[in-house]
Amino acid sequence: MLETFTYINADFPWFFATFSFIFGAITGSFLNVCIYRIPAERSVVFPGSTCACGKAIAWYNNIPILTWLFLRGRASCCGERFSVRYPAIESLTGVLFYASWVMHPPVVAIIGFLFIAFLICSTFIDLDHMIIPDRFSIGGMVIGVLLSILFPSLQGVEGSLIIANIESGVHSIIGALIGAGLVYWIAVLGEIVFRKPAMGEGDVKFVGFIGAFCGWQGAVFAMFGGAFIGTLILLPVLLLGRIFGWKQRGGSSDSDEPVAFGSQVPFGPMLAVGGLVYFLGFDRYVDAYFADFVLSFFGQ
Repeated sequence: MLETFTYINADFPWFFATFSFIFGAITGSFLNVCIYRIPAERSVVFPGSTCACGKAIAWYNNIPILTWLFLRGRASCCGERFSVRYPAIESLTGVLFYASWVMHPPVVAIIGFLFIAFLICSTFIDLDHMIIPDRFSIGGMVIGVLLSILFPSLQGVEGSLIIANIESGVHSIIGALIGAGLVYWIAVLGEIVFRKPAMGEGDVKFVGFIGAFCGWQGAVFAMFGGAFIGTLILLPVLLLGRIFGWKQRGGSSDSDEPVAFGSQVPFGPMLAVGGLVYFLGFDRYVDAYFADFVLSFFGQ
């Protein structure tokens, strides 16, 4: 079976790359359910998807991306419009799964599917509710460490089996500790300087999750690189929100009170963007920079 996979992947590289996009779009459809139901503490499995009018959505009207296009953004049962965010998340997940497959060896790419799914869920839940559920941050951190131990290639570790497993696990744990510790102390200093909370505990745990998958270099880049990239994206959005008077939800799953758009700025999406950029190719530049920095600092 492995030989067949290797043959197909070598002679028809487009086959699994295309499948990764399709699988990503299907996963994105499930992530839409998670993003909506998890903050409400509802099951993501039962009951099945329903329209706003309460009628169950048939499987043939629940095909990722295509259904929204064929129905022109309206429900087939009642004609009610449904958000363009649904196909957008499905498309985004498909594209990112495709990028993971193209950028990494198969094992790392498949692990990357899980990493990306956690990032997407955390991002949109944070945007909607200003929270990052522990199942993605703490749960993701634990999963990242376990996967690093089982698959050393995730941390770029090579060598004899047992030694490589241990070394990879240590790299993951160090990444989680440095990531969470870095954000924690920045939050403490920010609170001292500005006399109000600069970041939430969710952000601390979230960077720990990124570090468990990407190592300490990825955690540091997610913090600073994500802040830079996110600011470039966020400032125009905040400006438009102020102009058009957009609203966003309150800071907990128990509160649906709208607040002025931009009065609370979630940091999780910026961290997620930084983690994605690092994982999907920028790691070689970041790692090389830190390697040169450490060499120049300790080599003198």
